[in-house]
Amino acid sequence: MNRYDAFEKSYKERPHVVIIGAGASVAAIPNGDKNGLKTSVMDGFLKKLGMEETIKNLNLGTKSENLEDIYSELFEKDEYTDIRNKLDEEIRKYFSKFEIPDEPTIYDFLILSLREKDLIASFNWDPLLLQAYIRVANITSKLPKLAFLHGNVMVGYCEKHRCEGNVGDDCWECNKEGEYNAKFKQSRLLYPIKKKDYNKDNYTLSNWNKLKRYLKDAYIVTVFGYSAPKSDIEAINMIKEAWGNIEERNMEDFEFIDIKKEKEITKTWEKFIHTHHYSLHDNFFDSVLAKFPRRTTEELFDRTQNVRFLSPNKETMFHKDLTFKQLKVIVPELVIEELSCKRHFISLY
Repeated sequence: MNRYDAFEKSYKERPHVVIIGAGASVAAIPNGDKNGLKTSVMDGFLKKLGMEETIKNLNLGTKSENLEDIYSELFEKDEYTDIRNKLDEEIRKYFSKFEIPDEPTIYDFLILSLREKDLIASFNWDPLLLQAYIRVANITSKLPKLAFLHGNVMVGYCEKHRCEGNVGDDCWECNKEGEYNAKFKQSRLLYPIKKKDYNKDNYTLSNWNKLKRYLKDAYIVTVFGYSAPKSDIEAINMIKEAWGNIEERNMEDFEFIDIKKEKEITKTWEKFIHTHHYSLHDNFFDSVLAKFPRRTTEELFDRTQNVRFLSPNKETMFHKDLTFKQLKVIVPELVIEELSCKRHFISLY
């Protein structure tokens, strides 16, 4: 392989990182989950938990209806320890009820649109992403890695072996050592937003470290339904530290899937975007993930460095009406091409 081909291969093999927030789960089940249950963003969430009146009767300074703002103040006052514990319990009960619909959701498409080199980092507590991951693993095992940055109701952790599994399942590493019935413990969900101090929780820290490793080498970053609240200072600082100086990221692209206005989004992410290197879509199926599934880094390189402006392949692009039966044909064909090109690289022209 000559040096030009080696250069192209190195770029096309770089990760695509997708960061998802509450807006992604709302988009994944716009009509509710399997039983009609709808998820929501943090504002007004206490009402859904049935704790609105309880919180109203407390002596809190904040007038915000945002759950994280309220928890931050509860965290600072020892007399509200029982309230904090009750809040954590109700959140787990609420989100554990969610069941992914039988038909393909945006989460199924999202997971299948990425490869083993890629990462989905989630700020969400609901189990929908993991439920989708488990079932699309029946289509291919060549799937992206996952990171849960604020914990998840479905994810458990073994402190001794630093490994993850479903909450309540036996830790396989403990079993190997003869410790039977050693269950994965619940991951932490709530943090005071002003100082989340992820370093104090080994499970959360390991997930943040995973995101930072991937971000440092990422060729594309998609932000899907994540508002990056200004009050979440530690999260933004950790993402920025991993991304580095934007003047040194002049080959990379940011993609946003959000219903917010462009000016609002670019203002929030101005320290991450190099000049015009971004795109904005209000629909997942307009994104590069759906138009060029499993070929997002190839599309970016071929468009920006090989100067090839390509149309999506109608046979392989994702659209909302695809069935699992159709995905079981499309995705394996893409995987076969990936495996056959391991020593070289894929071109879209």
